[in-house]
Amino acid sequence: MMSPVAYIESPFADKFGIPRQSGMTTVESRVVFHEQYRSAEAVRGLEEFDFIWLLWRFDTDGVWHPTVRPPRLGGNARMGVFATRSPFRPNPIGLSSVRLRRVAFEECGPVLYVEGADLRDRTEIYDIKPYIPYADSHPEAKSGFAPQPEDRQLQVDIPEDCDLPEEVRRGLVEILKLDPRPRYQDDPDRLYALSYAGYEVKFVVSGPILTVQSVELV
Repeated sequence: MMSPVAYIESPFADKFGIPRQSGMTTVESRVVFHEQYRSAEAVRGLEEFDFIWLLWRFDTDGVWHPTVRPPRLGGNARMGVFATRSPFRPNPIGLSSVRLRRVAFEECGPVLYVEGADLRDRTEIYDIKPYIPYADSHPEAKSGFAPQPEDRQLQVDIPEDCDLPEEVRRGLVEILKLDPRPRYQDDPDRLYALSYAGYEVKFVVSGPILTVQSVELV
């Protein structure tokens, strides 16, 4: 029987807006250990690694299908679930490679500050392992229907009167540039709402330009 060793504190309150893969932004999150694992000895030497693997649990209802519609293919073509990274799997296990910025020792024990996580806030983490380039990196490998990172990015327009801390604004721009909309939606009149770092952000997208309409603290 597995039990989580930690959870993440990230700016993503909802699924909408979370990057589709890890490592796509520099947005910072915190990995906080559960009480029984708050041991300085357990993380000794981890600071010597630039990247770590997080193994975590998708927040799904347990329903899965043998084929899914990957967003990368526009949501129209079906692929086998084991040929995708869909969260709707027989066992809802996620795997993310994130940059380890630092290991801090706080009142709650060791805390890992990481960049590029694609996890919703409070997601349970079942294991943490160091990323080892000679074993984990295969730059010559084929990548199926996702051979290259998507190069489509939106131009983000945030009104100057939006009162946002600079760090929040920077991270929000990174997320919005990636176009959080479902791939099959392209309605310039549709108003989208995204929760990020305690703010509700409403925006529209017309062509390559995303315009923020309002930002409210929630």
